Amino acid sequence: MDLSLNGKTALVCGSSQGIGLATAEELALLGATCILLARNEDRLKSVLPGLSTNQGQQHRYVVADFSEVAQVTAVATGIAAQGPVHILVNNTGGPAAGPILSADATAFTDAFSQHLLCNQALAQALVPGMIAAGFGRIINIISTSVKTPLKNLGVSNTTRWAVAAWSKTLATELAPHGITVNNVLPGSTSTARLEGLFRSSAAARNVSPEVVAAEWLKEIPMQRFGEAREIAALAAFLASPAAAYITGTSTAVDGGKTPVM
Repeated sequence: MDLSLNGKTALVCGSSQGIGLATAEELALLGATCILLARNEDRLKSVLPGLSTNQGQQHRYVVADFSEVAQVTAVATGIAAQGPVHILVNNTGGPAAGPILSADATAFTDAFSQHLLCNQALAQALVPGMIAAGFGRIINIISTSVKTPLKNLGVSNTTRWAVAAWSKTLATELAPHGITVNNVLPGSTSTARLEGLFRSSAAARNVSPEVVAAEWLKEIPMQRFGEAREIAALAAFLASPAAAYITGTSTAVDGGKTPVM
């Protein structure tokens, strides 16, 4: 099986921590040169030296805030001007928890901008280089909510479905060029995001975060939360030459929780 990413460049968004960082680590192990993208420069500086350089890669980072589409667009354009990016991993923090009916309209527009519009800007800047290079992978880290809505995540559920539809459409358009577009759907994964969801849900119900965590755990057949590296493993495979005929998919990594649709 050809998993080598030697000579390939990957732009990994939200890669200062959590699933984004774990994905960059896996891609680097397979030989890719990684460009880390996040808004926290201090954290980017601290994690960059930890990436594997066994294949002589020269990893780097860029700073951008996904709440600013124009900023992300400018950064993406600058990266594309420096040479082709073969792998794009779209990943950013999810919207705040809460029921859909109580969400303000700006919560939807902000989430739509942060997720879908930034993804669009990155793809528009980088796909021409993928076509010219004859190799392209776009991997979107979304959520199992595109299979079934999650409780108390109204804005997130809505936005994730929009991104999934964008991804499927883009996969069809880019397939003739041999560029694949796939979605990785993390279930409950041990990250800062999950801890935040526990806290917000607990505060709304006046219980402890531990109570909420125990309730969530009961719904997972494997009886444990996922690890960021387990989500990253699928993303890394989808980025590899071995996954050349896989496109337009949405694959859950959730310990068996998501029901069949």
